[in-house]
Amino acid sequence: MGVNNYIKYKFSSFLLNWNSKKNDRQMPWKGEKDPYKIWLSEIILQQTRVEQGLGYYKKFIEQFPGIKKLASAPDDKVYKLWEGLGYYNRCKNLLESARFISNNLDGIFPDTYEEILQLKGIGTYTASAISSFAYNLPHAVVDGNVFRVLSRVFGINKAIDSTEGKKYFTKLANELLDKKKPAVYNQAIMDFGAIICKPVNPDCGECCFKKHCVAFQKELINKLPVKKGKIKIRERWLYYIMMEYRNKIYIKQRTGNDIWKNLYEFALLETGKKEEIGFILKQAVKKRYLPANAYTIQHVSPVLYQMLSHQKISGQLMKVKLKKAPTRDELIGITPAELSQYAFPKFINSFLNT
Repeated sequence: MGVNNYIKYKFSSFLLNWNSKKNDRQMPWKGEKDPYKIWLSEIILQQTRVEQGLGYYKKFIEQFPGIKKLASAPDDKVYKLWEGLGYYNRCKNLLESARFISNNLDGIFPDTYEEILQLKGIGTYTASAISSFAYNLPHAVVDGNVFRVLSRVFGINKAIDSTEGKKYFTKLANELLDKKKPAVYNQAIMDFGAIICKPVNPDCGECCFKKHCVAFQKELINKLPVKKGKIKIRERWLYYIMMEYRNKIYIKQRTGNDIWKNLYEFALLETGKKEEIGFILKQAVKKRYLPANAYTIQHVSPVLYQMLSHQKISGQLMKVKLKKAPTRDELIGITPAELSQYAFPKFINSFLNT
């Protein structure tokens, strides 16, 4: 579908007029000019709802008011503060970039789009957000809100999760951008998508584009934006063994390129399907987590579940008392009181809190 040239020409003025007269959305980082705080808020809000991310943002600013404070913090302290937010690779990249800026740039955040884009964990959206909000540089943000607003207003049926679609929307977003007020414009279009052009039940009655919106005029609201297809979900079964010996509980740190990297967990046996507890315990002995004939089962949890973006996690936790100390090198013995000092995935905390 071709883009309506009239609304393309008037888009920015309609949006900014709505923003100045009707947009009352409040967020603590709105209008912020400190690139560190903008960066932190954007990383936290990747894959996280604003309502959940707000508390984390405030805690991080309180604990680490500047880049050098964050860069010098121990990994475990930062991961513990991040605990519960998920997608822990964000936290890893946050630390790496903070240390790069602190060590290589004297703690001064880069001030060009190209330099910001080079930082670990920053893509085109985040680089555009930081460069426009902190430095008022003319780079359009293109996130889920922007895809939705543009696809509906202009009736664009290109898939937003396709390479072609992303290029098309990015080009259009930059053509529509108010180059004199990029920070205000970018915040306005994201707010508009969040409170007016919502994914479900958009408030079309309050929409400043409704007379020209293709989706509204042609009843395509529920069909736009278009996505290519469903994501294939991987199913995983995680069986954890919480071992206790002489008032010590044994944990280990997750390594390798997988979910929850650098967080802590108990001895783990993973399977591709649900298994009997007896089978899991035999495997635990075979892998030298449990000493043969020298343990007592104290508790077996119900099955718990957690959905990640591409994975369905199911599993159980077994509490076991040992008669001998475990022998695997990666296991760390800590007291029950020390458990709260280590960052665990939400999945494990759900066992501990039941």
